[in-house]
Amino acid sequence: MKTIDELLAEGVGGKRVFVRADLNVPLDGTTITDDGRIRAVLPTVARLAEAGARVVVASHLGRPKGAPEPAFSLAPAAARLGELLGADVAFATDTVGDSARAVVAGLADGRVAVIENLRFNPGETSKDDAERGAFADQLAALADLYVGDGFGAVHRKHASVVDLPARLPHAAGGLIATEVAVLKKLTEDVRRPYAVVLGGAKVSDKLGVIDHLLEKADRILIGGGMLFTFLRAQGHEIGSSLVQEDQIPAVQEYLKRADERGVEFVLPVDVLVAPEFPDLRTKAPAHPDTVAADAIPAGKMGLDIGPGTGRLYASKLLDAGTVFWNGPMGVFEHPDYAEGTRAVAQALVDSPGFSVVGGGDSAAAVRILGFDENAFGHISTGGGASLEYLEGKTLPGLAALED
Repeated sequence: MKTIDELLAEGVGGKRVFVRADLNVPLDGTTITDDGRIRAVLPTVARLAEAGARVVVASHLGRPKGAPEPAFSLAPAAARLGELLGADVAFATDTVGDSARAVVAGLADGRVAVIENLRFNPGETSKDDAERGAFADQLAALADLYVGDGFGAVHRKHASVVDLPARLPHAAGGLIATEVAVLKKLTEDVRRPYAVVLGGAKVSDKLGVIDHLLEKADRILIGGGMLFTFLRAQGHEIGSSLVQEDQIPAVQEYLKRADERGVEFVLPVDVLVAPEFPDLRTKAPAHPDTVAADAIPAGKMGLDIGPGTGRLYASKLLDAGTVFWNGPMGVFEHPDYAEGTRAVAQALVDSPGFSVVGGGDSAAAVRILGFDENAFGHISTGGGASLEYLEGKTLPGLAALED
């Protein structure tokens, strides 16, 4: 895989360099609530601009249906990129139309432009090779070179991720190089004990990685909404908590395999419960109760791991040589249900081992809860991509960057 260092050594001055970034940031209206992904690609964009390239940055945002939707415009991300660069960033109001062509044609050496949300064009996500290829041809006309640095999208077979690098000389950006190096530490050169913390809402989202990690990890700690499917699989009452009944047989099989292989599967000893889901808009006090994990009352739903579980999980992480964490422990967006996630984050900070926060909501949580990002070994920009890599899958966006 060619690196951006090699590309820069060959010279990029005056050349149009298409950077496939991941600017898929959370928005509250037009306000960015977490700019972590923009800051992550900033070094690659800055290095190219400083070397005299004409940098064309492209990304998706959200899930528009192949047509422009103002709520998913990349305009706020382009503005924030300009603020971070300390330079004006031009913005094209389409992907490959008149605006994009004019903006790119008007770029001077060392300047940066952002084109509109790639998913406003149906060719970006099409399952038809010809349609994707046609869109990739139009994108290729905007550039001379391609740099892949959108790690959060490398598990997608999309035009800008897979088809475009096949049409241009290409290299991996600094962010992708860093992400891959970190993932190799989780799969090829693991310091033990190797502890994995998995949260989030659905067991089905984590089945593949649990299956693979049963062969790799020493401990697996479960939190988030998915924990209630595990409790139900053990025969416990879970009240009105989130559950995936169809996944119970798979969960029971994983618990059995873990026991056979000597993998420590750690489940909560207590949880926070309330009669209803909290109001995340007003964040009104929820007044949850703490109950034993195997004694959730009927009519109550679990919304976070309890304080006893937070202490238990911290004790299981403090001696770990490697920790991978993906998925919050509860509804961390509400202050009454943020302490479980905070406890895990603090345990990663306190652990002398190599800690990886696996993107998505976990990465957002550590920033929202006020943790210093430098206190963690690595905070990934791609939760889904990280999980698929750990499942042993080939990521099409990485394969496309191989020479």
